[in-house]
Amino acid sequence: MKVSARTQQRLVHRHQFAEEESGNPVQEISLDGGKVRLRTETKGEACIWKDYQAICVDTFLRKAWFGENESLIYWVNQQPLSDPLTCLGDGHPGIGKIVKNWDCPGEKREILDWFHLVENLHKVGGSVKRLKKAESLLWQGKIEETIALISPLKNERAENFCRYLEIHRHRIVNYNYYQQEEICSIASGAVESTVKQIDRRLKISGAQWNEENIPQVLKHRCAYLNNSL
Repeated sequence: MKVSARTQQRLVHRHQFAEEESGNPVQEISLDGGKVRLRTETKGEACIWKDYQAICVDTFLRKAWFGENESLIYWVNQQPLSDPLTCLGDGHPGIGKIVKNWDCPGEKREILDWFHLVENLHKVGGSVKRLKKAESLLWQGKIEETIALISPLKNERAENFCRYLEIHRHRIVNYNYYQQEEICSIASGAVESTVKQIDRRLKISGAQWNEENIPQVLKHRCAYLNNSL
């Protein structure tokens, strides 16, 4: 029997999804954000976009929250967290604020996503040779040498990147060593993939959502991605 899309949606909104927990000590959490378009009350009024946050725990358990950062923090703090706990992100200030509130039993090992680091490096522009040299230095976690290479350029893009390195100094590691020794992930691809998969539902053509329905849609999508349906 064929079930209409509207009926399916009503069933989703009525369903009570079980709160998924990590059964094992959590070693790694990657965090990223996405956006969802909200339905406006007045026809023709410009749409509003708001943020949601998603995490991927040890590359397999996915969770997402809309406007509930405190709930995200609370959920993480209820899990058995390893020492050290690896925290991966793209360097957004909002992500740093959330990670700061995770209560780890020991070391909290924050790592700046390698690909975002390289992406920001290439915004500096200029000599390809210089950029390749800087990338090689950063791959080895050599921040001072990179700043010494970039800072003489004396332009706004170079200054911004050097400032960026200073802000994230404690998150930039020897990526080469971490990868070779398989210490932990050096990129937040797992959670970025999660956000893309969630967005395949949230951003279907023309979609606008009632704000009160979004948390349930996120739970449904994560349950699907976790093979929990």
